[in-house]
Amino acid sequence: MTRPALPDILLVDDDPLIVETMRYILEPDFSLHCASNRKDAIGIIRAHDKPFDLALIDLGLPPVPNRPDEGLTLISDLLAHNPACKIIVLSGQNEEMHARHARTLGALEFIAKPARPEALRAALHGALRLQRDEQAADARQRALDRFVGASAAITGLREQLQRSATSPFPVLIEGESGTGKELAAHALHELASNGNRERRFVALNCAAIAPGLIEATLFGHTRGAFTGAQTAQPGYFEEAEDGTLFLDEIGELPLDLQPKLLRVLENGEFQRVGETTSRQARARVVAATNRDLQQEVRAGRFRADLFHRLSVLRIRVPPLRQTGRDRMALLQHFTRLFAGQMNVKAFELDAEAATVWQCYDFPGNVRELRNIVIRLLVRHAGKPVSRMALEAEMESDTDQSAALAQTPIAREEALHTSTAAMPMPTEGMDLPAVLRRIERDYIVAALQQSRGNMSQAARLLGINRSTLYNRMETLARNGEDFGTVSPGSMQ
Repeated sequence: MTRPALPDILLVDDDPLIVETMRYILEPDFSLHCASNRKDAIGIIRAHDKPFDLALIDLGLPPVPNRPDEGLTLISDLLAHNPACKIIVLSGQNEEMHARHARTLGALEFIAKPARPEALRAALHGALRLQRDEQAADARQRALDRFVGASAAITGLREQLQRSATSPFPVLIEGESGTGKELAAHALHELASNGNRERRFVALNCAAIAPGLIEATLFGHTRGAFTGAQTAQPGYFEEAEDGTLFLDEIGELPLDLQPKLLRVLENGEFQRVGETTSRQARARVVAATNRDLQQEVRAGRFRADLFHRLSVLRIRVPPLRQTGRDRMALLQHFTRLFAGQMNVKAFELDAEAATVWQCYDFPGNVRELRNIVIRLLVRHAGKPVSRMALEAEMESDTDQSAALAQTPIAREEALHTSTAAMPMPTEGMDLPAVLRRIERDYIVAALQQSRGNMSQAARLLGINRSTLYNRMETLARNGEDFGTVSPGSMQ
């Protein structure tokens, strides 16, 4: 096994004896890079292929070694280059004023010369642990930030990912096409890796590879195992090592291969194609599907025992229609991202277009939303986007026939996510007024979704057109405001 790389430490001191002593004390645990003055230290920083983890510096450096100015300036230089660098000052200029100044500038610790070797090593290892804890926390936050939005559905997804990340058991990620199932798998991997970038993430799309090649791809093969196998090759289980093996579209896995995957999940053993020796799998399996695997089990297309092994932990990635105003946050996120990549100015939706955007169901979910943003940037960069221009970039089924064709549950979800949540008062409640307001909100949501078509809105609400007119007029008489969508303006 390859030995992990030693942490890099920049040592800056103009005393050759100190440098040699530090080399003797620290080199078993650290990779030292030495400079005798601030200019040389900056040159080493710029030439180094990655930021330094740690720096150990003297304050009294040439050309004025009897003053702390050069060392204090170097602290600022180091942190400007890499704010995560942990700096320990080792100095003979140990006046309390200098120590306070160094800490104010960002130094982690101040150690006076002469320092005991064990104390110095303990300080450096403590600084390294602190840096790695910070990096792990940053990695965990970045993993969760992959999912843009503040809706209850997205907040719940983040909580599910955090709860499932550190478990060794398989995870089944379910969700419609385009919701971001692979993104969830990456987030699980990053949360589990805790900032360790050496742990691998290996992905296989079971629907994108010929059924006859999946076994050799997963488990590897020996030389001569089949025509064209000129050399032995490891499979994805071996390549993933102790990281994550992501099996996308697991519902497409051939039935005759499912028992072999089940064996790996049960006892961790597998064999390369053409080999009799068992090997041990160390990777955690994360699978994803847009199918209802329980229905696939009932239909005989997926093994029940494999389903139960894969679904020890289940995570549901919500469709975009369930995330409310998150679609506006996603619009802003992707607009900033792709405008920067394309080096163009962002567009802006006008009021009508913004209403259409917020009411649209996005049947292709986040993938469709992202593609619409790209097309709008190509055609309307730096310009306002009208309702007509926006609708021209939407999919061909963007009229409300798609919404009307939904199941009753899906229609109710779509309407519910368009209404405002009603906070429960702590005291004094006018229930009839609250119920009127809820009814008004559902009617407004249905009218927005049907773009003002009363017949379609009535069908969405499960009532007839005349009943809808009557309900709107009654609500209006009781003071409920429909805004521009007034009963008299509808046809």
